[in-house]
Amino acid sequence: MKKIDATIRSSKFDDVKEALHRIDIDYFTFFEVKGVGKEKTPGGFYRGAYYDMGSIPRLMLEIVVPAEKVDAVVDCILRAARTGEVGDGKIFIYDVEQTVRIRTGELDEAAL
Repeated sequence: MKKIDATIRSSKFDDVKEALHRIDIDYFTFFEVKGVGKEKTPGGFYRGAYYDMGSIPRLMLEIVVPAEKVDAVVDCILRAARTGEVGDGKIFIYDVEQTVRIRTGELDEAAL
């Protein structure tokens, strides 16, 4: 099994979610994250408060799939999330040693 972490633009989330559902990836976790990239964006003041414009808001998706589905998931995310502009995001792939479903005690792929 593999874990895929994908950091994407928040504006592309619905496109990615729909694309993943089309390839039968119906369960994943996502959360809001901030990061710093190569692009240099200065901060600024607005109504007397300083805002750090260098922190880029994004969404992080965590998806665990059988190893044979990794290429399809990565391709799906690439097609749905790409704008061609700086800041489209990153995808990281990790090995998963074991998965356990808490409710039933099922292991590995049965737990997905």
